[in-house]
Amino acid sequence: MNQQLTGVPETLLIPLWARAVETEKEQPIIRDPKAMEMVARIDYDFSKFEKVWLSQLGVAIRTMLLDKETGNYLQLNPGAVVINLGAGLDTRAERFKDQVHCWYDLDLPEVIELRRQFFSEDERHKLIAASAFDFSWLDQVDCGDKPVLLLSEGMLMYFDEREVRKLFLELAARLPGSEMLFEALAPLGVGRSKHHDAVSKMESAAEFKWGPKDCREVESWTSGIQYIEEWNYFDYHKDRWKWFGRIARLPLLKPKFSNRIVHVKFTLDS
Repeated sequence: MNQQLTGVPETLLIPLWARAVETEKEQPIIRDPKAMEMVARIDYDFSKFEKVWLSQLGVAIRTMLLDKETGNYLQLNPGAVVINLGAGLDTRAERFKDQVHCWYDLDLPEVIELRRQFFSEDERHKLIAASAFDFSWLDQVDCGDKPVLLLSEGMLMYFDEREVRKLFLELAARLPGSEMLFEALAPLGVGRSKHHDAVSKMESAAEFKWGPKDCREVESWTSGIQYIEEWNYFDYHKDRWKWFGRIARLPLLKPKFSNRIVHVKFTLDS
């Protein structure tokens, strides 16, 4: 199966590959057989990532964290609506579809076209072909009076703070009471995609633009955003991070080096 993704959309192939690789390990952090199936069917030179290990491990840990926190949210809010922004070829909907009222996977039209070759829609799983920053997609989401969880991994770092802020303000205004789990890039990564162990191996340019030094800064954007918690990748599976993890966990370096999963709530007084 051939794919013609370029720019930011092409980067979705990195986490897909990373999850497939992790699944084949003797003691995997996560298992994703569907990712293995997709990698086998997509005509792409995944061998270029053969020696990439930092990003591969990071993706495995972020998948683990997001699965855990999504599960926690759905346990507290059974029958919630989940909206996955920049879904790429993420497989999380398959793992949680039976616990939700509806799961929406949203991404650009060319990505959703590819996604449709592997995933089918039904009453609990819908696909939306749109940019997360074209807010008309909100009119396609039927939340009713259900609790809402938004997810965003591997996406926000490719947009500048002005764009991310505009998105958050719209979500706060349109989905008050909802919660969000998002991936925040390490500050040291901003403007340095050419040094990234995986993105640098892609022909199309995709630059990192947003990596907050302190994720609590999102609270300053509006009174309707409440920072709740975050999880630093280097705090998990420390043996797998080897020498790099020992350096990156030093108190002065840790805030600069690590990606994080961040939990916020869009409060009702926005």
